[in-house]
Amino acid sequence: MTATRTQKDGIATLHKTKERLQLGGGAERTAKQHSDGKLSARERLTLLLDKETFQETGLFAQHRATLFGMADKPLPADGVVTGSGKVAGRTVHVASQDFTVVGGSAGEVHGDKIATAMKSSLVTGTPFVFINDSGGARVQEGVGSLAGYARVFYHNVLLSGVVPQISMICGPCAGGAAYSPALTDFIIQTRYAYMFITGPAVIRQVTGEEITAEQLGGARAQMDRSGVVHFVAENDVEAIKISKRLLSFLPSNNLLDPPRGEHDKRHFRDEALNKVVPDESKLPYDVREIIGRIVDRSDFLEVQKEYAKNVVIGFGRLVGRPIGIIANQPQVLAGVLDINASDKAARFIRFCNAFNIPLVTLVDVPGFLPGIDQEHGGIIRHGAKLLFAYSAATVPKLTVVIRKAYGGGYIAMCSKELGADHVFAWPSAEIAVMGAEGAAEIVFRREIAAADDQDGRRRELIEEYRETFSTPYVAASARLVDDIIEPADTRGALALALESLVTKRDIRPTKKHGNIPL
Repeated sequence: MTATRTQKDGIATLHKTKERLQLGGGAERTAKQHSDGKLSARERLTLLLDKETFQETGLFAQHRATLFGMADKPLPADGVVTGSGKVAGRTVHVASQDFTVVGGSAGEVHGDKIATAMKSSLVTGTPFVFINDSGGARVQEGVGSLAGYARVFYHNVLLSGVVPQISMICGPCAGGAAYSPALTDFIIQTRYAYMFITGPAVIRQVTGEEITAEQLGGARAQMDRSGVVHFVAENDVEAIKISKRLLSFLPSNNLLDPPRGEHDKRHFRDEALNKVVPDESKLPYDVREIIGRIVDRSDFLEVQKEYAKNVVIGFGRLVGRPIGIIANQPQVLAGVLDINASDKAARFIRFCNAFNIPLVTLVDVPGFLPGIDQEHGGIIRHGAKLLFAYSAATVPKLTVVIRKAYGGGYIAMCSKELGADHVFAWPSAEIAVMGAEGAAEIVFRREIAAADDQDGRRRELIEEYRETFSTPYVAASARLVDDIIEPADTRGALALALESLVTKRDIRPTKKHGNIPL
C-alpha cells in the first residue's frame, strides 16, 4: 500500500529543497569566496536591498544540457540569482551571478533568467542592477551559451534610455560577457575584479605580449586608461554603497522626474566663491571647490574621477533637485578639451537627458587640445560628439562661464547657440575666439614689429584686445550671456533659474533618432 504524501511532508520537502538551492555551490565554495575578499551572490543582494523585500524568481531553474557530463549535474538556480526588491523604498530588478556554481558560468537558462529579470524591469519601469561574477560562457553548452548572452545584450539595448542600468563587476567578467556591462549606464568595479575581452593567455599566444590579468583588466586599468569603468570600489561592500548612492540621484524610469531630496536651507550667497579663482589668469584651481559650494550639502558624486581628468562630471542636488554637472578642470591641462574628455562628457550628457536630469555646465576652457595625435585620433569626430550631445539635450541647461571660454571650446561647453537656457558669467570671464595673447600677435603683428619697445607695446596691445573683445560685457551686449553675476551669487542664480525651467518643454523635429558621430 502506497503512503499518501501529506501537506506537511510537502512543505518540509519545499523548505529542504530551497535551503539546498540557496546554498549555491555549498559552504566550502562560499568560504573560498570570502577568502578571496568577495561576498556570495546572495550576500551581495542582502546588502543591496532593503530588509525582507527580495522576491526571488527562478530559484528552481535548471539547465537543459546533456553533453560533456552535464546530464546529471544539478546547478542550483543555474548559477544566477534573479528577482526584485527595494532600494531605499524604490523597486529595482536584480541579477547576481553565483561564482560558487561552476564559476558563475553562463549557459542558455542562465542567460534567459537574466533576460527575464530585464524584461520585468522594462515593463515595470524600474532600474536594473546586474552583479557580475562569472568565469564566462559555459562551454559545455556550446552555442546555446552564446544565445543566452545575445538575449542579455539585446535587452540591455531595449532598456537603454528607458530605465537606469547599473553593472557591478565583483569578480571575473571576461570575453563576450564584458559587453553587457559596456551596454549599461554605469559600471562599478571592485579591486578584486577584472574585465577584458581576451585574457593574458590569448594575448601572449597571438601577439607575444606579456601582461597580468590585473594590468590588463583590473579596476585601475579600466578606469584610468580605457575609461570603461565609472566607479572603482575597494570591495563588494563599497561597490554596493556606491550603487545605492547613485540610484538616489536617478528616477526609476524615463517618464519620471528624478527623486527630489530634502531642501538644503543653506543661504544662496557664498562669499568664499569670490576667492576661488586666482587673479592671475593662468594659475590653476580645483573646480570641485566651486562645485562643492554650489550643490546642496557639498554632496557631489563624481563619475569617472580618474579618467580624462581635464573634465569633471557627476551628480549633485540644487535645492533638492538632482542635477548633472559638467565642468572643465583647470588643474589638468588647463581644462582643455581632448578626445577622451569629449567622449566622457558627451556620454554623461546623453544619460542625463534621457532621464530628465538638468545640466549645469561650468566653463573654464582654452579650447580643443592641438597636436598630431589628437588630429589623427579623430578630435574632430570626438569633439563633435560633445556638440551633438548638448544640442540634442532638451532638459534644462544652465551654463556659468568662470574664466576662459575660447574658440571651439566656448561653443562646445553649452554656449547659448547650443541651446543653453541661461548663461551666466563671472566678471573674470574671458569669452573670445582665442586668448588675448595669441590674438594680439595676429591682429597687431605689424604694430608690434614697428615698435621700438616691442615687449612693452605687445603688453599694451594684449590688454587693449582683452578690454575690447574678451570681457563678459561684450558677450552680454550681444545677448550671448544672460547675466554677469558676482561669484558669491552663483548658487542662488542657478537655483532660481532651475526653478523657472521646471516646466520646460522643448519640441524637436520628428525622427527615428539622430546620427551621433560615433
